[in-house]
Amino acid sequence: MDRVSERTWKCVRASIVRQARKCGKLKRARYSDALIVSIYLWSVMHDRTLSWACDRSNYRKPFRPRKLPSVSQLSRRIRTQRCQKLLQAVHDELGDLKTPTSISYLDGKPLTVGVASKDAQARRGHVMGGFAKGYKLHGWVTQDRRIPLWSVESLNRGEQPVACVLAEHMPRLPELSLVLADQNYDGHPLYKALAARDGMLLVEPKGYSQHPVTRRQMGTVRREALKAWQTMPHLARLVYKQRIHVEGCFSNLTSFAGGLGPLPAWVRTLSRVRRWVGAKIILYHARLIVRKDHPEIV
Repeated sequence: MDRVSERTWKCVRASIVRQARKCGKLKRARYSDALIVSIYLWSVMHDRTLSWACDRSNYRKPFRPRKLPSVSQLSRRIRTQRCQKLLQAVHDELGDLKTPTSISYLDGKPLTVGVASKDAQARRGHVMGGFAKGYKLHGWVTQDRRIPLWSVESLNRGEQPVACVLAEHMPRLPELSLVLADQNYDGHPLYKALAARDGMLLVEPKGYSQHPVTRRQMGTVRREALKAWQTMPHLARLVYKQRIHVEGCFSNLTSFAGGLGPLPAWVRTLSRVRRWVGAKIILYHARLIVRKDHPEIV
């Protein structure tokens, strides 16, 4: 394990311990929630199965638990509400939802599986260049490349409906905030949902409808966005180019040891994929913190 990975793990482990103290201890439990979550994240960090995580020979500095659960115990406990709540608390602490930036982004990343997969919850959907089978990560990304809000859905699920749900959980955005997205997000409901959070969606429009009924139904916010593209196209395109940063975020999420690569063969069904992706995002946020606090070792 290199120095960055070691510091990343220490950051994650410290957050787990802090958040576990707030949740309280589970009575008559041989293994604490903090230990179960730590073992699970250790396996995800090394892209290994739960059975690998229950083998003592696979632990070394900086994490060497004195006792390990069985595979069935680990599998059962990590699915409990307490452990899911602890994972969410660690994500919220490291992702720092309370400090949104003035520019943020909405985008998705396909997580495909093989066409012969028997996973009934993996559906066929559109990807770049055609169709595939699998899931999709939908994320709200801040300007400093954090992912405070995200969701994993089947690949056939539309991006706009999921983005509207994410918008409902966003905090109040700073004044004059922009949310940049591609044309798949160009829809009246999302403009209104983000306006309720003091944000304005900036999407290169698919068209400029002039019918009075359509203009009235689209709402004030979308009419103002279309007006900006019509009256100040050069300025709108200049600002819209900032959307490239969301691609950099997803690139960073996948380009380090332990990052979010292709789904392993043992990560199937929606609940397991969501838990796996959430763990990868936790590790990604911890790595961002390490790179910010210790730039000399990156």
